[in-house]
Amino acid sequence: MNNLFDFDKQYKTVIGTDEAGRGPAAGGVFAACVYFPEVSKSLITDLQKLNDSKKLSKKIRENLYDIILQNSVNSIVCIEVDEIEKINILNSSLKAMKLACENVIKEAKLKDFMTLVDGNKLIKNYTNPQKFIIKGDGKSASVAAASILAKVTRDRYMEELAIEFPQYGWENNAGYLTEQHLAAIDKYGLCKYHRPSFLKKHFEKQLSLF
Repeated sequence: MNNLFDFDKQYKTVIGTDEAGRGPAAGGVFAACVYFPEVSKSLITDLQKLNDSKKLSKKIRENLYDIILQNSVNSIVCIEVDEIEKINILNSSLKAMKLACENVIKEAKLKDFMTLVDGNKLIKNYTNPQKFIIKGDGKSASVAAASILAKVTRDRYMEELAIEFPQYGWENNAGYLTEQHLAAIDKYGLCKYHRPSFLKKHFEKQLSLF
């Protein structure tokens, strides 16, 4: 685990960003940015389970989420469905990352730093130094922390939406197109939180059956 903080040490100052929710067919896409002003031995110990959020249990993610919030300058941004449909999911993800990073830079008054971006794309129209890190959420502490903030926040958001539209099972599938979710779409149709562009193939397949 210490390797994640060691990775970040190669830069004088580093901020990390990651997104959650590119793949689902419902709900917004979230991105977070994290900057640790001070990396103490106790923080490293407290975050010894820090890793790619998808590889952690919900209980561990929730625990790490609180520690990260308390020990970092951070920002979490959501781009909602209507904008995803207008500018596409990749651009929406990158925009959320850009906004989250700029919020952290402003709040922490950062000057000389490197932005580590999870994935294989750089943030568009971003004027600060940046590097993309493939599978960065398993390599960099700041990116891993950002992945946890984005994932936990989005899961909680989908649980809230599930109260409004319980038929789709979003508290369990987070908007991904599971068999249960697709069956509910076929039965009840789409709601305002669905991403229609993500369902074109499904509806084309349904139409081909007639």
